[in-house]
Amino acid sequence: MQTPHTPAKHTRMRTVHSAAAMQRLARAWRRKGVRVGLVPTMGFLHDGHLSLVRRARKAVGPRGVVVLSLYVNPAQFAAAEDFSLYPRDLPRDTRLCRDAGVDVLFAPDDAQMYPAAAGGAFSTFVEETALTQTLEGRSRPTHFRGVTTIVAKLLNLVLPDVAVFGAKDFQQAAVIRRMVRDLNFPATLVVAPTVRERVGLALSSRNRYLTSVERPQATILWRAIGHARARVRATKRAVSSKRLKQELHALIATQPAARVDYLEFFEADTLSPTATVGRGTHLALAVFIGKTRLIDNGRM
Repeated sequence: MQTPHTPAKHTRMRTVHSAAAMQRLARAWRRKGVRVGLVPTMGFLHDGHLSLVRRARKAVGPRGVVVLSLYVNPAQFAAAEDFSLYPRDLPRDTRLCRDAGVDVLFAPDDAQMYPAAAGGAFSTFVEETALTQTLEGRSRPTHFRGVTTIVAKLLNLVLPDVAVFGAKDFQQAAVIRRMVRDLNFPATLVVAPTVRERVGLALSSRNRYLTSVERPQATILWRAIGHARARVRATKRAVSSKRLKQELHALIATQPAARVDYLEFFEADTLSPTATVGRGTHLALAVFIGKTRLIDNGRM
């Protein structure tokens, strides 16, 4: 039987549902000097998530502990978004975690993550106010408050040395990095590359919503990034952001099911929109394919 002081063997994964139990384990590991890697997810795992597990294992080593958290966080969904429909399959995710070498699967419920405070509901949130004003933050005004709050709680519960996020959610990673810096969380953030299908579609739990007709059209996000990158690299001069955005809107409009939510070129460090696009400029876009909203990004 695994004790709180001993890193789990890959064949003996432990599942924890209690926030208090998770924090007790984390404190025991810290006392023993065990390195801990955290992979926060909302579940319905795919190869992109499993690549983050491998990256966390590399960071903490074979004697360290890899914790994958699985929680569909209601605070980062607006009322009209897909919280109730978001795919969930704990038995499947548990098997994938065990096969991937996760040591601890932390799978709390709402009562564990948002307990009612004395005399009222959960009422404390973490907000970043600079990097959240554009892109996803503009389209989904309450989204990042939910993200930063839940990640802050996970960092306090798991006490990781390293937390691993995917590059597909570029703005999310930037916001969390800023939060960790500003609030002095003693964790190192690692942002791992986006994992894609052979046709370029970024892996996402929401891809399962796509119909057989919509799925080929969803590659337009990656094709738009490729078009912009080719245009920038074909000239030594900066390209007009306005003109290039018009080209990308026209390209995306060739797909009957596609509708642009936002499409923006920006500086990677500040997320500030740019008037011209050159090498190193970043592009992020959110596109509805039918009813499914997908995001992607790329460096020029």
